[in-house]
Amino acid sequence: MSKADTSKDPAPACPGPDPAPRRPTRYVVPPGAVDTHAHVIGLPPAYPFVGARSYTPPAATPESYLAMLDATGMTYGVLVQVSVHGTDNRLMLETLQAHRERLKGIAVIPLGLPDKELAALKDAGVVGLRLNILYGGGIGFERVGEYAAMARELGWHLQFLIDAKDLVPLAPQLGDLPVPFIVDHWGHFPVSRGIDDPGFQTLVSLVRDGAWVKLSGAYRNTVAGFPYLDTIPFARLLHETAPDRCVWGSDWPHVATWQHMMNVGELLDLLADWVPDAAARDRVFTDNAYRLYGFKPLQG
Repeated sequence: MSKADTSKDPAPACPGPDPAPRRPTRYVVPPGAVDTHAHVIGLPPAYPFVGARSYTPPAATPESYLAMLDATGMTYGVLVQVSVHGTDNRLMLETLQAHRERLKGIAVIPLGLPDKELAALKDAGVVGLRLNILYGGGIGFERVGEYAAMARELGWHLQFLIDAKDLVPLAPQLGDLPVPFIVDHWGHFPVSRGIDDPGFQTLVSLVRDGAWVKLSGAYRNTVAGFPYLDTIPFARLLHETAPDRCVWGSDWPHVATWQHMMNVGELLDLLADWVPDAAARDRVFTDNAYRLYGFKPLQG
């Protein structure tokens, strides 16, 4: 992959993903599986980076992402607008339009877009909007109600990148949202806080009451490091709480990661510990994701 010129960047450069992704070794990925969380990233000047970003990534091309899906046995993918491109969704939309049968998207947009632009997003395959208070370049929660109203009109859901501790004061408001919402990387918090942490227990409560959660980003929550075994009790509890509202995401190309650069196959293998039952794990990959993102099941 090409590298960005970081000589004048205000944010640290991060490495690209493992160039040789593999399938899991502990089970077989089911036909029709969905990777619900990944990013495509372009480079300036064609695709500018926002100045307020938290990291500076190398390019992550659509071709490389599709190759990763093929190599790991995934049928479908969901592209999430990456924070370094702010509200410039062009690369994601171009990728969706070129692969309409295989990809869906989650956009980051300002309020007040004309109806024509919203219709174009939906036509391209956008099915939700992301709010993000963890990384520079995202849109926060100050006007979540207005985003929820927009999503309701368009038949979309909301996706939140947030530390679980920040869910505590927001929980009453989130519980009243008129659309489904999903929490990235099961709360993106260090597991050293413990399973009884108020933020994590708030997440569990929200999931019990109807929220969705992404079983993803183990390397963002771990304290022990690779192979992320300290994450197992947390992910298992979330899946046991709402097995029909959990989905899996690779988080490819693993931006803002400076420790062990994991292979997607290693993350897939970890899911065998998070969701030990094979039939339940297959539903995480397929039926659950189909309901939230609108993918069509493969014809048998």
